[in-house]
This record gives sequence, structure tokens and C-alpha cells, in this order.
Amino acid sequence: MTENNKKNIDVQEYYGKVLQKSEDLKTNACCTIVKYPDHIRETMALIHDEVMEKYYGCGLTIPQGLKDCKVLDLGSGSGRDCFLMSRLVGEKGEVVGVDMTDEQLEVSRRHEEYHAKQFGYAKPNTKFLKGYIEKLDELNLEDNYFDVIASNCVINLSPDKEAVLKEAYRVLKPGGELYFSDVYSDRRVPEHLQNDEVLWGECLSGALYWNDFLTISKKVGFLDPRTVEVAPITIESKEVEDKVGDIKFYSVTYRLFKLPELEAACEDYGQSVVYKGTVEFEPEVFVLDGHHAIEKGKEFKICGNSWKMLEKSRFKDHFDYNGNFENHHGIFEGCGGESPLENAPQKGGNGGSCC
Repeated sequence: MTENNKKNIDVQEYYGKVLQKSEDLKTNACCTIVKYPDHIRETMALIHDEVMEKYYGCGLTIPQGLKDCKVLDLGSGSGRDCFLMSRLVGEKGEVVGVDMTDEQLEVSRRHEEYHAKQFGYAKPNTKFLKGYIEKLDELNLEDNYFDVIASNCVINLSPDKEAVLKEAYRVLKPGGELYFSDVYSDRRVPEHLQNDEVLWGECLSGALYWNDFLTISKKVGFLDPRTVEVAPITIESKEVEDKVGDIKFYSVTYRLFKLPELEAACEDYGQSVVYKGTVEFEPEVFVLDGHHAIEKGKEFKICGNSWKMLEKSRFKDHFDYNGNFENHHGIFEGCGGESPLENAPQKGGNGGSCC
């Protein structure tokens, strides 16, 4: 048995048999505080209790503008986020969940009809597939098919994170995005901790050092990863705390656009946009990332990459665009620094558990 296969089996065991509810976790890595928007809270009230009880996530991984979209959820678990997005995409949209744990898939599949009725749909717009998120090709998922891929505290559990990102890039439409929360460390996690089954299952020892993540993302084609928000992770177990020592862990929400024309840096072309206020649930301010909160009706200066993220994605019609790429003025200074752990807006207070 390969080491990668062993890690997948360990995760299946941990999330299928060891954990029975979110309170069983030893850290808040998979369950950090989130302030949910009103429309999410309203939909959460319609989600089946068993689905909520079996939920393990480290952030809110539901982006704006999902109406009529095709969405893929990597590591869908009990299906909570899939069912939330099921309502947001509407009856004409589609949500596909992929998970490798039989017990979790059983929960999500058992409640598909329930949620279709809750949302007033004639039939479910969800589908749940058993498989590995680094092997989407084995599930016959088409190239260039999905508008959005979401994932909530799962990619760190994969033993081959580069393969996950490669497959995500493959199945996304041009201009589509991978929007996800995951756990990152402020330094590389040593191998002996990576081999600890509990630390891996708790979403800690599988965490990538943030700079390694940026390197891998750019290598597979996601050229300008954007940090949406960051929350520190607390450890509720003295035993786990002693094992990890001085390593600090964070829950980080990223959005990665499939736009091969993006540049390596944020370049200034003297461009700006004006938000029309037309993205559903964001009538006054559109948040692209932690450094771009764009107010309705107010001219907002942006770099060339941010321009492309808006103009070449599903957000195109929600903005007016001023300028072009004819005149270059050097580096754009308004997109934040390199380190998501130091420069992105912190969220979640002291990182206390929501469980």
C-alpha cells in the first residue's frame, strides 16, 4: 500500500467512524467562527439536522453570483455546503459533490429529496459521487465544465495537493474559479507530524506552508491567488498542542481564477471599474478579496489582473470598465503583500471554536 493510499484510508476511518459530530474534533481547524450573511443563515435554517450535525468545515466557501451556475464541491461530506449552494444556483443550476467517505455520502444522498422539497424544486439539482478529489478524471468529470469549484477544509487532507489543483483547473471553465477555505501553516510541517494519523485527520499536519501553496497554485495555472480572509486556529487539546510546538496554523479562504492571461504581478494600467450593485446579495459593496471591497457607483482603481478577474468571469456584466491595457505605469500598489497570514484581514476574533 502506498503512503498516499494509507493517508486516504486513515481519513476515511477518521471522518466515517471516529468522528460522529463536530464536537468530537480536538481543534477548531475544521470548525472556526464564521459570521454568516443573512441569506446563508436563512438557507441554513432549511438544512436537515443530521446534515448540519455531520458538518466539518473551516470557513464559508460560498462565493457570490451563483445563480444558474454549475458548481463542484470537493470533499462534500454530509452535503451541507452542497445544499446551501443548491438553493443559490436555483433549479436550473447544478451542484456536484465529491467525497471518499461512505458514511458521509450516505447522509448527503439520503437527504437530497428532502432539500429539493424544502427549496420548492421539482427534483434535486444535486448529485453526490464517491471518489478522490485528486482523481477527478476517474469520475468522468468533463474538461471546462464547472463555473465554480468550492471546498471547505478538505484539500489539506489530500496526500497530493498539486494533483487536486491540477484537476480543479482542468474541470473549470475559462474564467471559472476555485473558491475554498483550507488550513495553512507559517512553516513547513515536519514529516514525523505528517505521519500522525490524528493530526492529519484534525486538518493540521496536512496543512501546506502558505508559500508552498502559492508556488503550487501558480505552477498548475492559477497565476494570482487572492486571499479573501484569514482566521487563526486554536488547539483545544494539550496533547495536540505539545506535538505541534511552535507551528502556527490558520484557516485561509482563497479564490483562484482560471485565467491563463493573468500576469505574474499586479501591474498598473491606469484602469478602474464602477460596480453597478447588481450581484445578488451584494447590493452596496462587492468583495473580490481582502483588499478589494468595491462600493456601488464609486470609481475604484484596480490592477490589470483584477480587471481580468472581473471582465473575463461571471461578474463581467456587473461592472462598467474604464481604461485599457495600452499604457503601463509599473507595479500596482493596492493588492496587498505576498503573505496571506500577515497581510490579509483577520477574521474570527481569537479563533475560538464554534462547536
